[in-house]
Amino acid sequence: MLPGGSSDESADEATTRATTPGLEEDVKVDEEAVPQPRGLEWAPREVQPPLDGTDFLWSLTEEPHRSRRKAILKAHPEVTKLMGHEPLTKWVVLFVTLVQFSTAYYLRNTPFWSWKFWILAYVIGGTANQNTFLAVHEITHNLAFRGVRANRIFAILTNLPIGVPFAMMFKKYHIEHHKFLGEDGIDTDLPSRLELLVLQTVLGKAFFATFQIFFYALRPGFIRYQAPTRWIALNFAVQLSFNTLVVKTLGWYSMLYFLLSSHMAGSLHPCAGHFIAEHYLFEGHDQETWSYYGPLNALAYNVGLHNEHHDFPSIPWTRLWKLHEIAEEFYAPLPSHPSWPGVTWRFITGQSSDHFITFEGSLDPLAVSADPEVGMWCRLKRKGKGDTRGDEGGEGPKPMPEATRMTKEHASQLSNLCFCTPVPSCPAFLCLNSFSSTSCFPSHGFRPVTPVCAQLPDCDE
Repeated sequence: MLPGGSSDESADEATTRATTPGLEEDVKVDEEAVPQPRGLEWAPREVQPPLDGTDFLWSLTEEPHRSRRKAILKAHPEVTKLMGHEPLTKWVVLFVTLVQFSTAYYLRNTPFWSWKFWILAYVIGGTANQNTFLAVHEITHNLAFRGVRANRIFAILTNLPIGVPFAMMFKKYHIEHHKFLGEDGIDTDLPSRLELLVLQTVLGKAFFATFQIFFYALRPGFIRYQAPTRWIALNFAVQLSFNTLVVKTLGWYSMLYFLLSSHMAGSLHPCAGHFIAEHYLFEGHDQETWSYYGPLNALAYNVGLHNEHHDFPSIPWTRLWKLHEIAEEFYAPLPSHPSWPGVTWRFITGQSSDHFITFEGSLDPLAVSADPEVGMWCRLKRKGKGDTRGDEGGEGPKPMPEATRMTKEHASQLSNLCFCTPVPSCPAFLCLNSFSSTSCFPSHGFRPVTPVCAQLPDCDE
């Protein structure tokens, strides 16, 4: 009998079952016949923004792509046929490179500060070099040719219109971004704490979005230095030789066109929205990878299908839509972005979705005083791999291990941990550590690290 229910209601239900032979069996069969969407196991949970905005969101569980990849392979083994290189890539690269060379030649005598120069650099150059950035990204995963050596050489040649040698260094850092997604100190895609503190205002976020290409280029050297290799040396030698040739044959205006195009590609350009859209947290969810299924994918090697790409980095851009179609039940429950420019606007202005507006009306004491801003703090970080989300069979996320659920008595045995007072009839609290502060939160898998201690909404006072 449910609370508030009557014994008469229970008696009526029992009478109905007794006078209807086979009813229980029929109901049981019907329930078993209804398939449960596998993808719901990876649906995001709600998180609260930090109250002071001086720290990121921290996770104790591993990134979602490994467990989801195993589950998809178990449910749809045919996706392995989608893996492999894409011959079309080299022809797209050739076409875009010719467009850039032609435009650079056309502007060889056009003054740098003219409207014509900047408009063409934004419309044509920014779009073309963003496409080139993502071509190098595709080649980094060895998806243009069969052999690793051929892909590296092609990446160096594809790099030419960018004007700055980055392809070989990007390869080292990007592979780690996939392998160690969200791991602080390894994944250089994550903003630093200094960036968070300095750029958390609207003006700071506008500065970041305008010059984010420089942050992505310079941040790795400060966070995770990697020793130069002969491939990096070759990348520099080829690029500097090309730049010298351009200056001597076409002049500085053509060279400046290539460089300005690269800046535009990573600035306030519609296609540049993917930089923020891919891994910043929106919608009040703990989902650290977001996809975008809009038309700009046609200019960007389908990088918008970013959940699909992280699940299967060995599937080329031309087959990511097929992967999405085959494993639709895994991707349908995941929120996605409707617009890349819209993401940039929301990030700069701090405007969140309607979700946070309704979320503030929640019974959760953290939500009532939560700041709805979207900003630099909206990145999920973890120290190390985190706890496994799914078992070896790829059955989906597991509950948080008991080892991470700490009461005051458990926490008192450990140093540098906060002390929460357990509430009767309430699950244990979850304590999280960060570099600068220690916080205590309810037993949820994901919580922001802010100095506050709160109980679950449904706990007894």
